Amino acid sequence: MECLSSTLASTTCCFHPSYLRFHSIPMMSSATISANHSSSFLTRGTPACRRIQHAAATAVAADVGVCTAEPSSDTSVNLKKVLVPIGYGTEEMEAVILVHVLRQAGAHVTVASVESQLEVEASSGLKLVADTLINSCTDVKYDLIALPGGMPGSVRLRDCEALRTITSKHAEKKRLYGAICAAPAVTLLPWGLLKRKQTTCHPAFMDKLSRFRAVKSNITVSGELTTSRGPGTTFEFALSLVGQLIGESVAQEVKSSLLLNTEDCLRKEEINGVEWLLDQPPQVLIPVAEGCEEIEIATIADVLRRANVNVVIASVEKSQQIVASHGTKIIADKLIDLAAESTYDLIILPGGLKGSKQLSKSKVLKKLLKEQESGGRMYGAVSSSLALLQKQGLLKDKAIATGSPVSGKSTSKVVEKVKVVIDGKLITSKGLGTTVDFALAIVSKLFGHTRARSVAEGIVFEFPKR
Repeated sequence: MECLSSTLASTTCCFHPSYLRFHSIPMMSSATISANHSSSFLTRGTPACRRIQHAAATAVAADVGVCTAEPSSDTSVNLKKVLVPIGYGTEEMEAVILVHVLRQAGAHVTVASVESQLEVEASSGLKLVADTLINSCTDVKYDLIALPGGMPGSVRLRDCEALRTITSKHAEKKRLYGAICAAPAVTLLPWGLLKRKQTTCHPAFMDKLSRFRAVKSNITVSGELTTSRGPGTTFEFALSLVGQLIGESVAQEVKSSLLLNTEDCLRKEEINGVEWLLDQPPQVLIPVAEGCEEIEIATIADVLRRANVNVVIASVEKSQQIVASHGTKIIADKLIDLAAESTYDLIILPGGLKGSKQLSKSKVLKKLLKEQESGGRMYGAVSSSLALLQKQGLLKDKAIATGSPVSGKSTSKVVEKVKVVIDGKLITSKGLGTTVDFALAIVSKLFGHTRARSVAEGIVFEFPKR
C-alpha cells in the first residue's frame, strides 16, 4: 500500500531549471529530499522534470510570494520577466493557469493588482493576493504582459491608467503581449492595441471586434499579440506564450509535465454507477494547505460555482491565506475547524505533493473524510492527494485514475488511459491537465449532462453533446 504514495509523488509537476537557478535552490541540502520520493521522482517526466525534486518547488514557494526582485547577476540565466495584472472580477482560472504555466517554464512572473489593495476577489469568488500593486511596475521592463479576462475584471483592467500606460509603451516597443476571454475586446480594443491585428476573444464579445480581423479560433497570434477565447483555452494560451517567450521545446516539456498529452485518453469512465442527484443545492468542501496545486483549487471551485454549487474553501493551516505550489497566494473562505461544523455532500482534495502532506496532518480533515464515507456521501481527489485517501482506507478495492501506474501491494485498481474515474461515490483524476474534465464530471453527476455542457460552453471548453 505504501507504493501508491511513492508513485503519486512522481506525478507532481516541477519547475524549469532556469526558474530554479534564479530562486536559490542550490542552498537546499540533500536531506531535504526524502528517500521514499526520490526514486519515484526520477522515473517519470520530461528531462527538466527528472532533474528537479518537489522539494525545490517547496523551497521556491515562499520566494515566489513577492516577485518584484531583480533577476540574479548570473548572466547564464536569461530570466524572462512577465506581468500578469488582476482586478476585482478577474477570471480566476485564467489568472492562475497563466501564472502557474509561465513560472513552471522558468519565467519571473509578477502578479500586480490594479486595485488599491493586494487582495482581489475573482469572478467566481476565489480570493487571490497579488505580489504588488500596479503602480510599482511602471518603471520595470517586461518581456511579456498577459491579461486575464473575466467580468468585471476586464473593465477594471481597462480603467486602470497605470496599466494602460505600461501596456501601451510595451506594445510600442514591439514586445510580446496577450489577452484572453473578454480582455481583447473590453480592455485592449479601447486602448487601441488591436489595430491591424487579427484577434479572437470569448464568443460573447466577438461582435465588438472588427469583423474583418476577428478570428474564431482558440489561439490567434498576430505579430507580438496573442489572444485566446476563455478559461477552457487558457492552457493553450499560456503554452503559446511560453513557446514565443522562452522556446517551443520548453513549452512541450511543460505541456507534458502538466499531463496535457492525453489525446488518447477517454474523458471519463464510471464503475459501480450510483446516483449523485440531491434534493437541495450541493454543498462542497475543498480543503487547502500550503503547497496545494493552485490550478486544481481555482478550476474546481470556478467550474462548480458556475454550476451554482455552494463551494467552501477551507484552510487546514493556522491562517486562511496559503501559498500554493507555484507561489499563488489564495485566501480560503474559512479555517477547517469552522468548516467542520457543517456537513458536505462532497469533499474534494486538490493535489500538490507538499499540499497533500499538509492536508494529511489535519486531524479535523481526516475525521471529516471518515465521516464522509461512513455517511455514504461523496468524496474525491486529484493526483497526489490520493495518498491521503489511501492512508484513510478510502481507496480499498476502488478503481482510480492517477498520473502513474500503481506498483506493489495495493487493493486499488488504476484505470489506464482515462482522465477521470468514478467508482460509486468516489471520483478521481490524473492531475493538472485533467482538472476541468474532473470538475465537469462532478457537475454532470450532480445535475446531469445538460448542465455540465452549459458550463463547458461558458468557459469555451470542448465537451461532448451526449
